[in-house]
Amino acid sequence: MRERRVVMVRGDRRPGVGGWAAVGRCQLLSLAAFAVSATGALVVCALLLLPIAAGFPLLPPAAAALRRLSDRYRSWTVRWTGTHISPPEPLVREASGSFRGRAAAVLGDEGFWRDLGWAWLEPWIGGVLVAVPLALVDYGVFGVLVQPFIWRLIDDGNWYAFIPVHSTATMLAALLLGLTFIAAGLRLAPVALRLHGGWSRRALSAPYTTELVRRIEHLTDTRADALDTQAAELRRIERDLHDGAQARLVALGMTLDEATRLLDTEPQAARELLLEVRATSARALQDLRDLVHGIHPPILADRGLGDAVRSLALDSFLDVHVETDLPGRLPAPVESAAYFAVGELLANATKHSGAHEVRILLEHEDGTLRVTVTDDGRGGADASRGSGLHGVQRRLSIFDGTLALHSPQGGPTTATLEIPCASSSPKTSSCSGTG
Repeated sequence: MRERRVVMVRGDRRPGVGGWAAVGRCQLLSLAAFAVSATGALVVCALLLLPIAAGFPLLPPAAAALRRLSDRYRSWTVRWTGTHISPPEPLVREASGSFRGRAAAVLGDEGFWRDLGWAWLEPWIGGVLVAVPLALVDYGVFGVLVQPFIWRLIDDGNWYAFIPVHSTATMLAALLLGLTFIAAGLRLAPVALRLHGGWSRRALSAPYTTELVRRIEHLTDTRADALDTQAAELRRIERDLHDGAQARLVALGMTLDEATRLLDTEPQAARELLLEVRATSARALQDLRDLVHGIHPPILADRGLGDAVRSLALDSFLDVHVETDLPGRLPAPVESAAYFAVGELLANATKHSGAHEVRILLEHEDGTLRVTVTDDGRGGADASRGSGLHGVQRRLSIFDGTLALHSPQGGPTTATLEIPCASSSPKTSSCSGTG
C-alpha cells in the first residue's frame, strides 16, 4: 500500500486582488455609473409621466432594466470583494393584462424603490469612491509617460502638482512623484473596492421585511430538516442496535444457557460454547464502539475538530494534506457537523472522483468556521445529483451554514463549507504546527 501523508499547517494563504486588477474594476464601475444614472433618469421620467398615463407602458421595462443593473452590481460585489448582498424579491412581471396593472405592481414593490434610491446615489457615492484611485493612477501615468517628453516644448509655467517642471532635475522629480501617485492609486484601489462593496450592500440589500420573511421561512425549513434528521438518526441507531449488538447479546444469552445445561454432562462442549460466548461478546462490544463512533467520535469530544479531521485523513486511502487555523474549541454541534461533512466529502473523493490527493483547510474568521476541501479528481460533481452532498447541505443548513461546490469537468473539485459560530475555549489540538 502506498504511503499516506497528512500535513498540518497553520496560516491563511488566500490570494488577494492585484492592484492593476482592482484599478481595472474601478474603471469599469466608473463607466457603469453613467449607465446607472441614465437608467435612473429613465425611471424618474416614467414616474413623472404617470399622471398623463404615458408612463404606464414605460415604467415596467424601465424598472426591469434598473433591476438588471442592480443585479449586475450585486454580482460584481460578491465576486470582487466577497461581500454578499441579499437580493430583493423578483419584480412581478405580469400583475394583470394591462399596462396600468403592471405599473401598479412595480410601484408596490419595495425593492424597486431601493433600486431607484441606489441609482441616484451610486454616481455620487460609489463614483467618488472609485474615482480617487483612478485619478491618482491617471495623473501618475501623465507624470511618468508625458512630462519627460513635453517639458522642453512648454514655456515657463509648466507645473506637475506642486513641482514647476523647467529643468532635467525637476522633470525627474515629477517622474518620481508620478510613480508615487501610481503606487498610491494601486494601494488604494482594493480599499476603494471594499468600501464600494460596503456601500452597495447597504443600498442594494433586500428590505428588512423581505429579509424577515426569508428568515422565518428558512427557520421553518431548517427546523423541519433538523427533526427529520434526528428521526432518521434515531432510526439508524435503533436498526444498528437491533441488527448488531442486540442480536449478538441475545445469541450470547442463548449460548450461555446451552453451556450451563452441558456443563455437568459434556464439559468439553460447554467449554467450546463458552469460547464462542467470548468471541460473540467481543463482536458485540465492537458493534457498540462503532455505533458510538458514528454518533459522536471520542477523538472529536476529547481533542477537537483539528485532530478529528486528522484522524479521518489518516484513515483515508488518499494523500491528504490538512491545514488548520482554529484559535480555539468550537461549539460541539458545529464541530460534529463539520466533522461528518468532511468525512462525507472524503468518502465522495475516494469513491467517485478518481482523485489521488486531497487538501483540507480549516479556519475560523469573523465568527465563521470555513472548511475547504479540494481534490485533484476528474470533477463533474453535482450536489443536486448526489445524496451524500445533499445530506451535507441539510446538515449545515441547521446552523445557517452553506456548501459551495465548484467542480468543472476535468477537475479540480473544491467544496467550501461555512458555518457561523464562535470560538469558545483555548486550543487543545496537538496539530497546530507543521508535520
